Parts: sequence; structure tokens; C-alpha cells
Amino acid sequence: MGRGDLTNAEWERLRPLLPEGGRRGGRWNDHRKTIDGVLYRARTGLPWRDLPERFGSWITVYKRHRRWSADGTWQMLLTAIQ
Repeated sequence: MGRGDLTNAEWERLRPLLPEGGRRGGRWNDHRKTIDGVLYRARTGLPWRDLPERFGSWITVYKRHRRWSADGTWQMLLTAIQ
């Protein structure tokens, strides 16, 4: 776990609120790793393509972030934890 990544307590609070699987029939990669990647990018301001590999493929993180922005998932998470 890197500095700034979700703690176990934070993850346990978010996990039940997240979508269960991909809409396109496949199983999504680990949500925790993806959320950590989005948070890392928000903290550092680096381009998506420069996201460290420990978060998985940058395109996967980018697409999930974009999808969750469009479908209201991020807003729902924010509302739930406030």
C-alpha cells in the first residue's frame, strides 16, 4: 500500500457501494486498485499515460473513472460518505 492509498477501513466503507461487475460481460479489475490510481492522479496531476503500473493499465483506470463520472457513481460515493 502506497502513501495516499485507501486504508483498509476506508476500503471496507466504500466496497459495498461499488458496482459488482462490468457491464460488458467481463469481470472488472480490482476496484480498490483503480480507485487508488484515480486518487493518485488527482494528487499528483500527472497525465493518465504516466500512471504507475501498480494501479493496473492506465487505460483501464481512465475508462472506469470516465464511466463512473458519467453514470453518477462518483457522486453517489461522495454523498454516501459525507
